[in-house]
Amino acid sequence: MAANEEEETTVSLVDVLEEDEELENEASAVLAGSDSDLCSFPQGYVKRQALYACNTCTPKGGEAAGVCLACSYKCHEGHDLFELYTKRNFRCDCGNSKFKQQCKLYPDKEQLNSENKYSHNFFGLYCTCNRPYPDPDDQVEDEMVQCILCEDWLHGRHLGCETPDSVELQEMVCGSCMNKNPFLWTYAATVATPGGRLEGEEEQKEEQKEMKSEELKKEGEPSTSRVTGGDEEEKTELKVERCKRRCEELEEACRMKELEGLGGPRRVQRGAVFWPATWRTKLCSCVSCQRCYVASGVSFLLDECDTVLAYETKGQRSEEAQRGHDPLMSALDNLNRVQQLEIIHGYNDMKTELKDFLQSFAAEGKVVTPDDIRRFFEQQQSRKRRRADGQMF
Repeated sequence: MAANEEEETTVSLVDVLEEDEELENEASAVLAGSDSDLCSFPQGYVKRQALYACNTCTPKGGEAAGVCLACSYKCHEGHDLFELYTKRNFRCDCGNSKFKQQCKLYPDKEQLNSENKYSHNFFGLYCTCNRPYPDPDDQVEDEMVQCILCEDWLHGRHLGCETPDSVELQEMVCGSCMNKNPFLWTYAATVATPGGRLEGEEEQKEEQKEMKSEELKKEGEPSTSRVTGGDEEEKTELKVERCKRRCEELEEACRMKELEGLGGPRRVQRGAVFWPATWRTKLCSCVSCQRCYVASGVSFLLDECDTVLAYETKGQRSEEAQRGHDPLMSALDNLNRVQQLEIIHGYNDMKTELKDFLQSFAAEGKVVTPDDIRRFFEQQQSRKRRRADGQMF
């Protein structure tokens, strides 16, 4: 029985390596897009950056505040920090009037950042249930998803809708934000996940366009007698008709008005809505709709660089570029050619042998113990001594 329990809890090297690689990639995606050495305050309200809240310096009951990645390392090392993932249009608060101590990286800061937006996340609370994460009192395993508008994190069971597969490839707008921005419901029936287009929608749209076109011809086209009559009043009326037609054409160009004019079933306006990765490109960008976005404070929806995916992609590229610079190769620059070759060959040999050694464990699903690693390096030392002894005689 004890043997079976031990077998169930054993984790293979393959599992460990895969999990470590996944965690490393996630961390790189979030953190590599932000500067870990310089405070972001001089950059102003950064479009998107990794943020932290310090429970040591600004505990619950005080004013909410957020600090950038670099300040979390340099100014709040050893403090109780809440990881906020990323936030948009935020300026680092570290060292301003909300803190007792100055920022070590950029002391000359304004007293307050009036354009920053705060929520209960800055006190370590999330979701509509207003609970911490991880929650020691919650035994239910549940994935948390971030709303792209309010940027709060919600439990899947509190979204009020089914969570689709491949959540990481989609964007979510919580029920509260959907109701605050009712224009999004117009798009939800045809653009949101799940779905695709409604049955017969394209044919319906074409019929409506044809009907509008016929109406415009009847109302807008003047008779020949009116044009050739030379009457000034009739010419003015003709200009008015043309202006009216132009305005109708502009209204017709509004994508949202086209969707509002479609018949058929509408999505129930309740709960969160998931959207596919390209859904923002389907939002209308006419002048009237842009004014609506600005008034609602969601104009960032038209910015293709606003998405978390765009930020993470930028971070991954930055990380890959940094990995291309090998510190070993920099150290070799200070050695002569013979020494360089000896070290490179020795390094490559050891790397190959270690990889082969570990793969044998992975293939058999065995766990690598400290004794196994110690034995490997003892063998390496023994081989090195034999080679050295052979060269002496």
